[in-house]
Amino acid sequence: MGVNVVKLGELCEILDSKRKPVSKKDRVAGEYPYYGATGIQDYVADYIFDEKLVLVGEDGAKWGAGENTAYAISGKSWVNNHAHVLRPNRSRILDNYLIYYLNQIDLRPYITGAIIEKLNQEQLRNIEIPLPSIEEQTHVVSLMDKTDEIRTKKRLANAKLDEFLKSTFITMFGDPETNEHNYDVKLLQDICTNIVDCPHSTPKKVEYKTNYPCIRTSELKRGYISWNSMQYLDEDEYNTRVARLTPMANDIVYAREGTYGNAVILPTGYNFSLGQRTMLFRANTQMVIPLYLLHFILSDYTYKQAKNKNNGSTVGHVNVADIKKFKINVPPLELQNKFAKIVEKVEAQKQKNELVIKQMDNLFNSLSQRAFKGEL
Repeated sequence: MGVNVVKLGELCEILDSKRKPVSKKDRVAGEYPYYGATGIQDYVADYIFDEKLVLVGEDGAKWGAGENTAYAISGKSWVNNHAHVLRPNRSRILDNYLIYYLNQIDLRPYITGAIIEKLNQEQLRNIEIPLPSIEEQTHVVSLMDKTDEIRTKKRLANAKLDEFLKSTFITMFGDPETNEHNYDVKLLQDICTNIVDCPHSTPKKVEYKTNYPCIRTSELKRGYISWNSMQYLDEDEYNTRVARLTPMANDIVYAREGTYGNAVILPTGYNFSLGQRTMLFRANTQMVIPLYLLHFILSDYTYKQAKNKNNGSTVGHVNVADIKKFKINVPPLELQNKFAKIVEKVEAQKQKNELVIKQMDNLFNSLSQRAFKGEL
């Protein structure tokens, strides 16, 4: 299909002059969504708009390729001054086509401001958009909607599986804080054979993938590893960072600063080292199963213990000595093993869902690139 390139300002009416910020203390609670750069910020008692519109983050957003920079709203709503308000000319461009395009491309070349980054209105208007016919846009949106629907369903399924595990933990072991089954309560340091802090230095990463991933707090996502931001080391740097203890499969890595409380179990087949602000726990399997310990650490009760010891005024921080003294309930190993088997089955299903999500991500990106080049 042939594709003309048109500037966004020629395709949309910009309604920024109608938006209005309201400080949190001055907002009156109500039923209408109050939108900002990244989505709903609050609900208020009045509204400015009452129609379908497209919002694009002006400041405080992420503008890289694949980020949700643009999103749709509809009905009665209020928009603050951190999001541009677009009314597309729907005889020329579909809302979802515009949203998919803005979220697929890298908008950072349009961003201004050395200290406070901003997508100002002039730059917004100058964003160039490939513009096929409405019929061809409809075809593109249909394909991308179907792909997005599949991956969204799989993500929701995994979220439900996480909730299932959380409720199963409570069902089997009771509320950790009340300890209704009167399990033995041990300190974390007493149920681990090893507890080590990370080296207090910035890892010397390499700009290519190696066999030595260095796991940091940014890779810890409540029970699973986010590989998208993983950094890698060469062999010498790896050996330096594991001098105190070499991480092994089934060790638990814990974030003690920033997003403190996040934790994961290390999988087999990798030579991990610890990045800054992380700790490693190696469970004494005569007392606790690693999968049980992980979920106890991820419980609200353990997070509450960490929060009570938070020493950071701006960036959350928990001292190593305090972490070692976390109180851990220790139920019978037989019951822990039953829970671990359930976790393994659930995680296997989650892995299948993640594989589909990855496949849909790849397909979505491929469709995006081809669509906006006019190749579909």
